[in-house]
Amino acid sequence: GMVLTAGSHAAQAREPRQGLTAATVSDVPRVPWECLARANPDDTPPGRSQREVLGHFPPHTPSFQPLHRHPSLSTIVLAPSSSFRRKPESRPPMPTFPGIAPSPSGIRRPRKSLGQHFLTDGRIANRIVAAAEPTDADTILEIGPGTGFLTRRLLERAGQVVAVELDATLAAELPARLGDLPHLNVRHGDARSVEIADLVGRETPYKLVANLPYYAAAPIVRRFLETDTPPSILVVMVQREVAAAMTAAPGAMTLMSVATQFYAAPSVVTHVPPRCFRPPPKVSSTVIRLDVRPEPATPVNNRESFFALVRAGFSAPRKTLRNSLAQGTAVSPAVVEAISAGVGIDPMRRPATLSIAEWTALDAGWPDQVPRNRSL
Repeated sequence: GMVLTAGSHAAQAREPRQGLTAATVSDVPRVPWECLARANPDDTPPGRSQREVLGHFPPHTPSFQPLHRHPSLSTIVLAPSSSFRRKPESRPPMPTFPGIAPSPSGIRRPRKSLGQHFLTDGRIANRIVAAAEPTDADTILEIGPGTGFLTRRLLERAGQVVAVELDATLAAELPARLGDLPHLNVRHGDARSVEIADLVGRETPYKLVANLPYYAAAPIVRRFLETDTPPSILVVMVQREVAAAMTAAPGAMTLMSVATQFYAAPSVVTHVPPRCFRPPPKVSSTVIRLDVRPEPATPVNNRESFFALVRAGFSAPRKTLRNSLAQGTAVSPAVVEAISAGVGIDPMRRPATLSIAEWTALDAGWPDQVPRNRSL
């Protein structure tokens, strides 16, 4: 018979093929296989990922261990090993609440019709609470508590929390979900129309905290700024573009900028990416704090007339003040130019460049017989 020398080409050709994978020595990590479980990032060989060296392989990728190595062979034959297969990650059980039957998924499913996006990031929730600065003596009015993710943190620090929820099911579940605490008062209603005095009383100072649906953010903020019983502080989460308008400086002012800063001093608390919500919205959000002024930023004779003129000025924000006010008030550009020049404002400026003080000066110098808004 024919004698085959181990390691010869003939011997390799006669070896049975069993579907095993062969790899050259240079392809194998230079970390002992038995040490992979305790390998650290510094053990990662060049050209290999740390994830591979630590044994964290994707579920569909088999891991390997040496089968044998013949002294005269320059290859290592590898075989699948179940000991290195990735184990499925165990997830903690969903929390349950007394008296509440969980949904099939274990958590309340958001309703798209109400624009619900539940906040799930604890760090963002803590920043919101810190911005409101609640104390044992404070009453917090929370709009849109949802499942109580933020409410729970407010209850830990505030003397009383009044939560207004539009979703009737969530409003009914919330007290038991949070342990039926005596300083929690949950009300079912729409913050755009509910009577504010009925929520907190006319003589009770309060702070407002809200994760607002995007479609209702501006009306709710405006309503609580213009009411006779405004909060001392508003900490609200709104769409990032809305927050940028509320906090804009002269040069980038809008009608919303004037309307917000006339009543309050705004500041940015934090930006919030979509991944911090369930489900993630299609836009980014920003938390802003509005410190309500005891008096408006500048005194005006009549607030309705003042804002009628401001709305007219922003009717065509890309045009000059001369043309935008003419369009918004239905008077001639020459009249607008004369009035503007009379109060020391260049009529060739854009509406976005005017400060609230300049709008007030323009309002004070506007003749009573000249219309302030063509819609009036």
